[in-house]
Amino acid sequence: MIKAKGNEFNLPNVKDSFNRRAAQFRQSIIDNLRNNELAEGYIEVSEQAYALKKAKASALWYFNGHRLYYSYNLCNTFVENMYVVMKVIELEVKKLINEEKTLEEFTHEFKEDKEVEDKRKEARKTLGLDENETDVEVINKAYKNLAKEHHPDTGAGNIDKFKEINNAHKTLKRELE
Repeated sequence: MIKAKGNEFNLPNVKDSFNRRAAQFRQSIIDNLRNNELAEGYIEVSEQAYALKKAKASALWYFNGHRLYYSYNLCNTFVENMYVVMKVIELEVKKLINEEKTLEEFTHEFKEDKEVEDKRKEARKTLGLDENETDVEVINKAYKNLAKEHHPDTGAGNIDKFKEINNAHKTLKRELE
């Protein structure tokens, strides 16, 4: 059972034709956004030459003047990550169509700053992590160690550094939720 953006669903058991399945999931994302008129112009959905590789899947599109983005990287393969991105977008679009969510809520759910990737790299650097670290346990451990070290209630605490560490952790948590 996968939980992503407040949605729960099962991963399909992809046993063969990984690249074809990833391409189908990718096309489904594009069709879902275009058919429901939720994208203006260009839709960028990540591709991977070898879908069994561990890699992040993402979708980027523009709507009502906003840059909307969703990515997932917690599964073991690109094809599984692509399925999660497809399923989350599909479920969120259904909520919008069924009027369980307003257009503003939908936009807010996926809206991101243009500099978000730079912020995430900086957050990983602040926590002393590798540039591409996505293991939640590793991130949380680094955060806890640094937060203890710089907590203002300790003798050697530094409130500015503590705030920086907290913000870095929040930035990475948002990416991995």
